Amino acid sequence: MKKERLRCPWPTDELYTDYHDREWGVPVHDDRLLFEFLILEGAQAGLSWHTVLKKRENYRAAFDNFDAEKIARYDAKKIAALLNNAGIIRNRLKIHATIQNARAVLKVRAEFGSFDAYLWRFVNGQPVVNHRQSMKEIPPRTHLSDALSKDLLQRGFKFVGSTICYANMQAVGLVNDHLVTCFRHRELS
Repeated sequence: MKKERLRCPWPTDELYTDYHDREWGVPVHDDRLLFEFLILEGAQAGLSWHTVLKKRENYRAAFDNFDAEKIARYDAKKIAALLNNAGIIRNRLKIHATIQNARAVLKVRAEFGSFDAYLWRFVNGQPVVNHRQSMKEIPPRTHLSDALSKDLLQRGFKFVGSTICYANMQAVGLVNDHLVTCFRHRELS
């Protein structure tokens, strides 16, 4: 009989479980994927992450696979098409923020060499490994997410409040917030 692996309690279905087991907390160093996660976390504002995950492939198709160079050039016609795309969250502010964030990412890349180099400097190049026993111990934001949010906002990014930044830091592995009882905590530490 195969023993079930212990994991964090939040994965409630196959989509969430797959995301938890394969992606959440895995250190990401790919600029395109880092930009994707930043945009998707912003799209989640006011909604559930599950809603965004279900629409992820639609987002990739609608936003040119999160190619910042292409998105930065979106015009009124493209914005109108996005606002009519039922496969994504059709929020005008979030769509405009995606375009603004693409432009801001290009500036960050020019200054730091990559979006990866920029983001990972907030944790000195190494994931912060927390040792949380329960979900109640995981904060919605930290001093690191406050600092990242403040810096992103100063650079012209939108939908990057501290709570969104902390969720993003967890997702892309800047922070390991898997519970210590979860099999992924040890694997990612």
